[in-house]
Amino acid sequence: MLVYGSEAVIPAEVEIPLLRVIQEVGLDDAEWIHSRIEQLMLIDEKRLDTVCHGQLYQNRMIKVFNKKVKPRRFTLGQLVLKKIFPHQDESKGKFVPNWQGPYIVHRVHSGCAVILAEMDGIISTKPINSDAIKKYYI
Repeated sequence: MLVYGSEAVIPAEVEIPLLRVIQEVGLDDAEWIHSRIEQLMLIDEKRLDTVCHGQLYQNRMIKVFNKKVKPRRFTLGQLVLKKIFPHQDESKGKFVPNWQGPYIVHRVHSGCAVILAEMDGIISTKPINSDAIKKYYI
């Protein structure tokens, strides 16, 4: 439908009209070529309509998803727990805890990156994504 606006016709049939195409349309060659050119000119408009429809759909899905998202805000000096990922050495075994800590938030960068410090004051050099930490409540 997006390509021709009707039944798909291979390019060879457009160049050399076959008997099947001429009989279905019921037009002479000049009228058939004129109608085909008009249909081909409308292709850009139909493609633009589908792109707009797709963008509107994506915006609706983003809006629905973002209703449930709660932003995480961390402040300096706040206590947090750090997630233990499966590729880390601490994640050996079935009954090992999933979280490490507590840690203290030393610095908050833009883009949800946080630098943590241990309780004894040792500051980590690697920033941690805020998705991998959670607040620690005493």
